[in-house]
Amino acid sequence: MDWQTVYQQKLTAASEAVKAIKSNDQLVFGHAAGAPVEIEKALVANKDSYSNVRIFHMVSLGPGEYAKPEMEGHFIHNTTFVGGNTRKAVEENRGEFIPCFFYQVPELFKSGEVPVDVAVIHVSRPNAEGYCSFGVSCDYTKPAAEMAKIVIAEANDKMPFVGGDNLIHVSKIDYIVETSNPIFELPSPRIGEVELAIGRHCANLVEDGSTLQLGIGGIPDAVLMSLKDKKDLGIHTEMFSDCAVELIEMGVINGSKKSIHQGQHVSTFLMGGEKLYDFVNNNDKVKLFPVDYVNHPTVVMQNHKMVSINSCIEVDLMGQVVSEAIGLKQFSGVGGQVDYVRGASMAVDGKSIMAMPSTTAKGTVSKIVPFIAEGAAVTTSRNDVDYVVTEFGAAKLKGKTLKERALSLIAIAHPDFRDSLMVEFNKRFGRK
Repeated sequence: MDWQTVYQQKLTAASEAVKAIKSNDQLVFGHAAGAPVEIEKALVANKDSYSNVRIFHMVSLGPGEYAKPEMEGHFIHNTTFVGGNTRKAVEENRGEFIPCFFYQVPELFKSGEVPVDVAVIHVSRPNAEGYCSFGVSCDYTKPAAEMAKIVIAEANDKMPFVGGDNLIHVSKIDYIVETSNPIFELPSPRIGEVELAIGRHCANLVEDGSTLQLGIGGIPDAVLMSLKDKKDLGIHTEMFSDCAVELIEMGVINGSKKSIHQGQHVSTFLMGGEKLYDFVNNNDKVKLFPVDYVNHPTVVMQNHKMVSINSCIEVDLMGQVVSEAIGLKQFSGVGGQVDYVRGASMAVDGKSIMAMPSTTAKGTVSKIVPFIAEGAAVTTSRNDVDYVVTEFGAAKLKGKTLKERALSLIAIAHPDFRDSLMVEFNKRFGRK
């Protein structure tokens, strides 16, 4: 039977597809900008048919209706990364958080620690060979589909076709719902003088021929804006967005000096706007792979001059980095931060950078602190941290004593807080 016939036989409405989902099932939703849209709507509309359906989902750019208070008893949000539209569910114990490195998430599915009864995915329309692309989100989504007992897919004619290890044949899908929805876009981040200063300090640490891992937001974009005079940069990253496209088009990022995947822009998922999605569609130089490959530290380390740049919430005077919690409140997750910190540290001439504004709360709170907040989780240990950057400079911590680290961090703290930090420094390191 040809794939076109198989495809037609599997076409159905979203309201019909969700009937394959049963109470007590464990679902895995596609990630980030690849979050399912119509299936989620149909699932929520059919909520009275379900009890105790667990939904594993990391970042969601969708509405997250299943995580609202009125869904309690029907759906339980389960995650390794808390997003803005699901944070309240975890905070109010209507959802549950699993500490886990991003590269290890597929292993949760393979081991059965997080079973996959149903994978709900968001893919492109099929190509001439009957393969759909997972589009902008390969990450844990493809491994979940491979482990699932049932696969329900939204086949969206607006989803970019992105290659790499990022395809699924229509024969592997059980229910197909055709859609034509715009892919979720992120608004352009605010980039002010603080972000630009941080970007310049980070750029000073990036050598020609480096391979980059960058996140999303004002600071990563400011870093990219400061790299226009560099040469032969590469991308091997958890994700990238629109700002990287400009440097690729300028030839600054060309991948020519990469140690692996030379000449290719490698990622595990994508989030951005129309510029990004148009650029990656059917672009042979953009390759997406599952996160247990892209983010695995032993893969990351193969890139010489690997530079990872991540953000954080606070850093204490020993160099302990908190990136995912505000006290006991789970704010986000570890994501790929430690994956890349460790991969970069093992790479030849690699560097890892923690970049953050020196203050928060409109300048009233220092992000360099004597002690991390009570109850907060350390994301990147003091043994792993390399550079910390604020708008006031870069502090190299690796190889430094505790005393040297504290002085280096105080030097890049906001001037309004340096005296109080020195008081704590003298308590610890003054003569007894």
